[in-house]
Amino acid sequence: MLRALDLRLLRLLRTRGHFPPIERAVLGFTRTGEHGALWLLIAGAGWALDASGRPLYARTARVVVVAYLVNIALKHVFRRRRPLLEELPYLSTTVSALSYPSAHATTSFAAARVLSQRLPRAPLYACAVAMGLSRPYVGVHYPSDIAAGALLGTALADLLTP
Repeated sequence: MLRALDLRLLRLLRTRGHFPPIERAVLGFTRTGEHGALWLLIAGAGWALDASGRPLYARTARVVVVAYLVNIALKHVFRRRRPLLEELPYLSTTVSALSYPSAHATTSFAAARVLSQRLPRAPLYACAVAMGLSRPYVGVHYPSDIAAGALLGTALADLLTP
C-alpha cells in the first residue's frame, strides 16, 4: 500500500506543472543542491558577512558535510534504486543510481535546522521543502526518499549541534 502511494505521488509530481520554463527553473534550482552546495554557499556567505554569527555558519557547513557523508553511507546500506518510469525519463542526471534517502533533502533539512537558529525559519524551510520536492519532480527520487532525507537531516542537525 505504501509503495503504491509512493508511486502515485511520484507520477503526480512527474506529470503536473511540467512546462519548459518551469522545468528549466526547477532543474537550475535542483542542481544547486548537489553535494549540499546551496547550503554551503549560504553558510560561506553568512560567515563572510556576519562576523558575530561565524560560529553558527561554520557549524552549518560542518553539519551539511557530515549529513551528506552519512547519507551516502546509508544509500550503500539500503541500495534502493532510483525510480524508473519508462514513459517519464529523468530530467536530470545523478551521481549514483541509489536513491534512499535523498541527499538533497538530507542536507537541506540539516542546514535549515541549524541556520534557523539565526535566520528566519519560514524561508529556510520553504527552500528545503522546495529542494526536496524538486527531486521527484525531475524523476530521480520517490517521495519517500525525500521524507526519509528530511527526517535524517533534521535528526543529524539535532545530534551535531549544541
